[in-house]
Amino acid sequence: MDPLLAISDLSVTFATERGQVQALDGVSLSLNAGETLAVVGESGSGKSVTALSILGLLGDSGRVSDGSIEFGGEDLTKVSDQRLREIRGNQIAFIFQEPMSSLNPVLTIGTQVAEPIWLHHKKSWSEAFEQAGELLQRVAIPDAVKRLEDYPHQFSGGMRQRVMIAMALACQPKLIIADEPTTALDVTVQAQILSLLKNLTKEANSSLILITHDLGVVARYADNVAVMYGGRVVETASARELYKNPQHPYTEGLMASIPKLDGDPGSRLYTIEGQPPDLSNLPSGCSFHPRCPYAQDKCTMTKPTLSEVAPNHLRACFGYER
Repeated sequence: MDPLLAISDLSVTFATERGQVQALDGVSLSLNAGETLAVVGESGSGKSVTALSILGLLGDSGRVSDGSIEFGGEDLTKVSDQRLREIRGNQIAFIFQEPMSSLNPVLTIGTQVAEPIWLHHKKSWSEAFEQAGELLQRVAIPDAVKRLEDYPHQFSGGMRQRVMIAMALACQPKLIIADEPTTALDVTVQAQILSLLKNLTKEANSSLILITHDLGVVARYADNVAVMYGGRVVETASARELYKNPQHPYTEGLMASIPKLDGDPGSRLYTIEGQPPDLSNLPSGCSFHPRCPYAQDKCTMTKPTLSEVAPNHLRACFGYER
């Protein structure tokens, strides 16, 4: 079966006052229909830029300099702006990090949820508004129909995120991209939101890309995981395989930094030494080598490419053994 989404050798640059910045360097990912892919890494690793590239939301300063993004047989890097507008919100939906900055503060919740249905499915406004009420009920908002007339500031953070999920599901998209959907929410609400998102996408047979910096939240929800560092993918595997047998020192560091209930009382959390790389001045060779406890001379001179270390398990590293 051909994948629903296939990103091949994607490179993205941004024009800045300091010159051209290479935000992505040869990123390759694939996602099948009905699957959930978690994209994991520190801030600045390229996770959000990868997601924004899919929908052509890089702004005036960003551009795809190389590679392709195949979605349903179309290369989204080559389609017209009009075609991208037809796809956004209809076939591919995006859930942004902070719902308060994504929702329009002067429009009612009902108006914002109904708009994509009215726009893409060509339904009357009354039909779209009625369906908006049904969507709010699906995401477990109490008194959903009454709350259609409320404004975003009248909702809590968790409720606003539920509204964003309702908007994403409005047109029954083939793919939903959730960019850190539980940022700034407490742990209990995080679990509720992630479970809701996973269950609703499963019911709709939609694929899901879950972007996060926390490996701890993806174990229950992802089928496959891609780990990014310095604008590159450094490891991909199934979630079960990655947790059982991480094959890149950066992945090992992320795993070790997760707090453990059975850890020794008073012990310090593991941290990865150093700072994430400056994308405008990346180190030569493997960009992780300045922070890597296993770095060799070869790592400072040559960029490792993704290679298979086990069935469907790829890593970009020279001979690392735990």
